Amino acid sequence: MRKLETPRLLLEPQTAAHAEAMFEVLGDPAIYRFENAPPASLEALRERFAKLETRRSGDGREQWLNWVLRRHGGDLIGYVQATVRGDGQAFVAYVLGSAHWGQGLASEAVTAVLGELATGYGVHTALAVFKRANVRSRRLLERLGFAAADAADSLRLAVDADEDLMQRRIAATVPAR
Repeated sequence: MRKLETPRLLLEPQTAAHAEAMFEVLGDPAIYRFENAPPASLEALRERFAKLETRRSGDGREQWLNWVLRRHGGDLIGYVQATVRGDGQAFVAYVLGSAHWGQGLASEAVTAVLGELATGYGVHTALAVFKRANVRSRRLLERLGFAAADAADSLRLAVDADEDLMQRRIAATVPAR
């Protein structure tokens, strides 16, 4: 993995060393309005990040790519992650602290990651799963060119009944690894 840079952000490969700063970011209760919960403890987050540093699933079939987001010269504000599958598809997800919502930062970060997935990892289709009630996330994905996936894909990928699956074709320029 490499660092990515946008006009306003630096995307750094996530490591266990980021846990303390990210624990503060991930303590924002607004993030959990639709799903999940904050990390149970700093140590639990540090252990999770250490596991993710392998960049691979336990069976080796998926690449786990995680970047923390930092404003140039500033503190961490969130993360973008991608689970790259061997079939040229990747699930993408993102979380920003609520103080950074509505500024185009998530769009900027996800756009950088989509470019990296296409050129560095041979990804041709990006997928995103989100809670149907999360209108903010739907709007972001639509602005990024994602569209609703077929119902058959949602079924095949075991998307929960209260979730939606969106996808976007991207131009892969290297063979999948």
